[in-house]
Amino acid sequence: MKGRWNRRVIFMLVLLALLATGEIAREHRPFWLRPDLHLYAYVANAADGTLSVVDVPRLAVIATIPVGPAPSGLRAHPTRKEIWGVSTEGGYVWVLDAPSNEILARIYVGAGPYALDFSRDGKRAFVAASSAGTVSAIDVATRQITAQGRTGRRPWIARATPDGQLVIVTNRADATVSLLDAKSLVTIATVRVAPQPEQITILQDSSKAFISSAGSDEISVVNLRGGVHLADLEMDGTAASFILKPDGGEIYAPSPDAHGLLILNTTTNEMADFLLLGMSPTRGVLTSDAATLYVSDSAAGRVVPIAIGTRQVGSPISVGQNPGACVLTPGEDLLLVVNQDSNDLAVIRTRTASTSVRSSGPPQSLITLIPVGRHPGEVAVKVF
Repeated sequence: MKGRWNRRVIFMLVLLALLATGEIAREHRPFWLRPDLHLYAYVANAADGTLSVVDVPRLAVIATIPVGPAPSGLRAHPTRKEIWGVSTEGGYVWVLDAPSNEILARIYVGAGPYALDFSRDGKRAFVAASSAGTVSAIDVATRQITAQGRTGRRPWIARATPDGQLVIVTNRADATVSLLDAKSLVTIATVRVAPQPEQITILQDSSKAFISSAGSDEISVVNLRGGVHLADLEMDGTAASFILKPDGGEIYAPSPDAHGLLILNTTTNEMADFLLLGMSPTRGVLTSDAATLYVSDSAAGRVVPIAIGTRQVGSPISVGQNPGACVLTPGEDLLLVVNQDSNDLAVIRTRTASTSVRSSGPPQSLITLIPVGRHPGEVAVKVF
């Protein structure tokens, strides 16, 4: 009698768990996502050399894929069902087929790549090799290197201009920026900028590039049409990353040493505003309507929402330890944040299906933390 009762209790508990799992999946499945589509997040784990594949509606890791030592530069291809990234220690670009979770190619580009960028049409990928002092162009369809050019010392990041004419590369050891022809990768101009240049953001009309400096509180402005240095703008702190407003009018730069957000006017080339955010803001993501900016605070273990129009800082959302890279899902109803020290991915609700305006519905809140690999660094999202 007692045995039958225990089996019945166990059966009921299992049934309830299955029902709860199904209810959670339905609750967090985006309203715009058709049943025949997948919404996956990809997390690069620096210490493991792996890529965690997360089924976002199910809130679960469904695969862990070895991609090579020190994976970085994670990007979802804009048109193909592929995820691209680099192995910094392996010296190659890797390509993942999203439907099968298989590595399709490893393309060797030289020692020390950190990031990659696609041309606007998605036909080419560009990657700088820091230790080799080169930049390579890769044909996405054939996965062959079609051009390679020389840069300055310790090239960090390569970015293609929206008009497809130039590739811009920051050279950390030279305090210069290389401007190269996008087709041939022949250097057109070398422009001196503030020390240890790193991040690059380019205006949509391809007229100007803004360069962060890891060695000073300056942001350099380069005229791309003339290939000349315009200014080194004195800021209130060092810019850790750049988020460009869709209309190109402002750049938002989280600054850990300033404990806030630097706001740059791209027309006048001057600092327009500053918002105090917390302990160590580092990364951010902006909604497509430019209404809300989410900034991760690595030291405080939280994400801070900011209403851009009113410059109002909202209530912080607690996540894991050392949050960094963040991305919105395509419907912008979920925010995904990588927690580097607690080895997980935070999933934050930003709105519900019945809430068209983020601030008027239920409060933004943490749904769950999904364990991934060791020391995750980058995240990308793909729907297919």
